[in-house]
Amino acid sequence: MTTAAGDGGGGCPTTNPVNPTSSVTVIPGPIIVGAGPSGLAVAASLRLLSVPCIILESSDGIANLWRHRSYDCLSLHLPKQFCQLPHHPFPSHFPTYPSKSDFLDYLHGYAARFAIRPLFRCAATEARFDATDSLWRVAVVRRRPEGEEESAEFVSPWLVVATGENAEPVVPEMKGMEAFKGEMMHSSEFRNGADYAGKRVLVVGCGNSGMEMCLDLCKHAAAPFLSVRSGAHVLPREMLGISTFGLAMKLLKWLPVRLVDKILLLSARIAIGDTGKYGLMRPKIGPLELKNATGKTPVLDVGAFPLIKNGSINVVPEVESLTRNGAKFADGEMAFDSVIFATGYRSNVPLWLKASSLSLSLSLSPSDCDFFSEDGKPKIPFPDGWKGENGLYCVGFTGRGLLGASADAEKVALHIAGRWKQLAEPLISH
Repeated sequence: MTTAAGDGGGGCPTTNPVNPTSSVTVIPGPIIVGAGPSGLAVAASLRLLSVPCIILESSDGIANLWRHRSYDCLSLHLPKQFCQLPHHPFPSHFPTYPSKSDFLDYLHGYAARFAIRPLFRCAATEARFDATDSLWRVAVVRRRPEGEEESAEFVSPWLVVATGENAEPVVPEMKGMEAFKGEMMHSSEFRNGADYAGKRVLVVGCGNSGMEMCLDLCKHAAAPFLSVRSGAHVLPREMLGISTFGLAMKLLKWLPVRLVDKILLLSARIAIGDTGKYGLMRPKIGPLELKNATGKTPVLDVGAFPLIKNGSINVVPEVESLTRNGAKFADGEMAFDSVIFATGYRSNVPLWLKASSLSLSLSLSPSDCDFFSEDGKPKIPFPDGWKGENGLYCVGFTGRGLLGASADAEKVALHIAGRWKQLAEPLISH
């Protein structure tokens, strides 16, 4: 079996058509685009069902987001039992909250256990359903180690989109960016605070990444300033001796979301105090309700908030504009040596997944996709967004992390296996 990979950019942000003279390979099982955790989970689940598949991954290895676009101090925010992939738990000796290195070791062990061998440096540039033949045609550009590129096409009745919600960094357009003379970067480029000792660093974005980078900058004797545009729910990572997430999951079995939110916020107030006193105003609706409504994840604090309370991390308002030497806020200007945008990621699916040939006859533009919205997320809400029409599936787009991706991966594999038993033999014979 030849397999492939998941979250973190399996597709390519180009839409060049495949060379008409390129090779065409018929795959007797599904094509998976993306070799992150989601893609690996689908491939492993298919493996156990004896369904062959292929994974296309644009980078040079599995879990590109974790390997090349995450800071060194990153660890899982949830206990390991909520983050393990199907059919293979974390080793018992791993810590409750595995580090970046631990998680990568786990993923490589996972791929080895299920003999998952993605096609690396193989970027999907266009995927389209051919209604005439009832097949998905995926055009790719494959980069050889020596730098040469070649075009190819893979064909299958099934396509699994596993590039995830975090494929492309998002850097907001901000007035004055061209004037700022200091260093600017997205959080995907930040590794650690070692080079920032003694420097004033503005971190734009108050999510888990922004808070944790500020914590790391403090540890390296930098002076971080956290810019908060809107409110944020900051919760301790653990409450009452168990993980906050685990506590919430237990309570949700018996209580409605709004009541669970009230319990969490009361417990957080007792544990860490009033975050509003330090510039971190809480949104009007609770953390779980907000997550369900908007996808915005609450901050699970791993040590940054005490440093905000003692003034080591300074909370500042939304940036009005950057200036030559720093930034302008509603209440004045401040000087900064560097600006880091902890402003998240977006899906790249609309750049390469196109409307089917049938749908194009219904006046959709070539860039439209039947199943995904313009922001690259399934139009069908959770929990039914894993399956589209014409053999299209997606994993890793639930907004519910690895737990949601694992559940969808098993659903996808089981559904494909049922169809594969009916259709595989004619394809193999062909």
